[in-house]
Amino acid sequence: MTSPPTSIDRAAELRDTPGIIDRLRADAATRVLAVREARVLIAAGHLVLRAPDEVADATWALLGRSADGAPILLASLAPEHGSVDSAPDDTWLGLRGLGGVLDAFENELLVEALAVDAWVRDAPFCPACGGATELRQAGWSRRCLVCAREHFPRTDPAVIVAPESADGERLLLGANAIWGGRMYSCFAGFAEAGESLESTVHRELEEEAGIRLSAVTYVSSQPWPFPRSLMLGFRAVVDDESAARADGEEIVDVRWFTRDEIGAALEGEGPVALPGRASIARRLIELWHRERSPQH
Repeated sequence: MTSPPTSIDRAAELRDTPGIIDRLRADAATRVLAVREARVLIAAGHLVLRAPDEVADATWALLGRSADGAPILLASLAPEHGSVDSAPDDTWLGLRGLGGVLDAFENELLVEALAVDAWVRDAPFCPACGGATELRQAGWSRRCLVCAREHFPRTDPAVIVAPESADGERLLLGANAIWGGRMYSCFAGFAEAGESLESTVHRELEEEAGIRLSAVTYVSSQPWPFPRSLMLGFRAVVDDESAARADGEEIVDVRWFTRDEIGAALEGEGPVALPGRASIARRLIELWHRERSPQH
């Protein structure tokens, strides 16, 4: 599975331009994506982009340029902020509610906006000395006003793994405790300090499901701004299928699924639910299901 090249020009060369945010806010060609509480306005299945003068009292950052070269700014709104009016058929939705709705460009813009919104909202103080910071580089860095250290948006690598049987005919999924056992998904976990991604894959699967793996293969990645993750998707083959068991804490159940069972769950049928279309977990499951299904 390969991802298409990025469709957003992030305009990094503009970030150090003095007064760039004010200049772009005064440009009639600029469009603004407003984010409030990790949600954006959606109308007719598309992101609502406004003119700068339609949005006030926000924290601003540069997201980049659209395909036609128009600048795009983030307006990070305070909770319950009322400066962006919505028409009766407009709706505030988050990333999980938009799986499969937006096209590739808008989905990429949404994920970037949510990640930068969290950064400008949630990191006002220096982690080294506790001093207040000021936004710089059009929202992409902070400088401490006390110790002068520079800080940048943090991205935490995490692995997510779809383990299959040796014959490739069954897929192992787990039910996380936070889902109340109602949904089954791939196994995931953050890379620890000093740990390679490959080591993380083996450690997480042994901890959560009691299994050892072979033939670990990287598939693709997905930025996930909750809180600030980069999900790296893998597939793997389980050495001993009978060893699978839930850790009883984070994972409350593990289960082997046949291709027919996965197919039914993807159609919304059967007794278990699968991850939503916005997640890389869903894509890993769909990829495995397609490989040997009769229709393919």
